[in-house]
Amino acid sequence: MKIVFHIDELEKWPVAQGNLVNTLVVPNIDMVVVVNGVAITGYLQPEVQKFIAQYQSQIAFHACHNAMQAHDITADQLSKGVKVVPAGIIDLVNLQNQGYRYIKP
Repeated sequence: MKIVFHIDELEKWPVAQGNLVNTLVVPNIDMVVVVNGVAITGYLQPEVQKFIAQYQSQIAFHACHNAMQAHDITADQLSKGVKVVPAGIIDLVNLQNQGYRYIKP
């Protein structure tokens, strides 16, 4: 099973984290989190950084470069393992074309 979680609202990070942890109980699951919009600033929050460090071997994290530029965030500020993609929306479409199911917490 392949799932892409889309976070574009900062206040949705805690809900998404709960959804992600709950989904990890499913065997053979491939999960990607695509973050864009103002939610990109969540990547700078210590609790999100801790979450990524804990789960980056099980969950892929993507950051929209356009959102990063809009919020003055550089790749160096992101947690290790967060992949910068040119555009979050295009990343979402590409992942869905690869069979990922779309979830928006």
